[in-house]
Amino acid sequence: MARSGFWDRPEKAQEAIAEANRLKGWVVPWSELDKRVGDLKALRELLEMEDDPDLESEFARGLEALAEGLEALELKTMLQGEDDHREAIVTIHPGAGGTESQDWAEMLMRMYTRWAERHGFQVSMMDLQEGEEAGIKSATLEIKGESAYGYLKAEAGVHRLVRISPFDAQARRHTSFASVFVYPMIEDDIEVEINEDDLRVDTYRASGAGGQHVNKTDSAVRLTHLPTGIVVACQQERSQFKNKSTAMKMLRAALYQHALELREKERAVLEATKTDIAWGNQIRSYVFQPYTMVNDHRTELKVGDVHRVMDGDLDPFIEAYLKQFGAASAAS
Repeated sequence: MARSGFWDRPEKAQEAIAEANRLKGWVVPWSELDKRVGDLKALRELLEMEDDPDLESEFARGLEALAEGLEALELKTMLQGEDDHREAIVTIHPGAGGTESQDWAEMLMRMYTRWAERHGFQVSMMDLQEGEEAGIKSATLEIKGESAYGYLKAEAGVHRLVRISPFDAQARRHTSFASVFVYPMIEDDIEVEINEDDLRVDTYRASGAGGQHVNKTDSAVRLTHLPTGIVVACQQERSQFKNKSTAMKMLRAALYQHALELREKERAVLEATKTDIAWGNQIRSYVFQPYTMVNDHRTELKVGDVHRVMDGDLDPFIEAYLKQFGAASAAS
């Protein structure tokens, strides 16, 4: 017998499964915390009847685990924005300064890759333009994982590096900048209309290793959206058709984010908000010399171990950002 109705539309079925998984992501942690509370109550009753060092240690460990679970669930409540559950596209561009800034952009690319790996997220290189001497001219990463955008939106902005330059023969201290854009990866449940007449399509040879095919055909695709000036590129696939399809997906995400930013700017003007967190403002400084410090200028969180942060330990900064700004942005 042929199936009919809901299950004849696989996109709707996938949407329902995704929604069920998101709900499960709330129910399961809450149930586990509720069970821990019950276990701790039982342990406390036993301790009231008799002193037992082993039970006391178990009770202390249980309290610590409960506190960590509550903190994780509290952080999850900050991910209530319309797109916070989505996967993310991260684009990195160096600022002025040539090799210095390009090397800094590559360091940031590695930092976000390491952060994603720590969380079990999948990272795909959508586009990479390498620098002449070192570093990168631009990079676009697709980071797949539940709420990747919700977490990584805290990273959008200008990142500042202070260090003794490895490219300076006189070992002088340099300051470099790189910008990070973060977009939600939107799927077919959101419609973004793109007029083909508004696009300029350029093809070029993909860079980097890739076998016999890459570097011999114009398989890489760059799309320029003329009304907004937004540019996306993809050289991930060997097929020009597939690269264009992926680039269109990236463009839809960028245009969607652009529309959200315009809406937020209009709202900010109307409400005359006290803090202008606009593009171009420095959000974080990474100091390697003469001391080591990572300072988030929005939350004032400071971490002394800059190397640990560069190895992907961004959670303290993301958590501080979400606790300070997450609930407010979700409410708006």
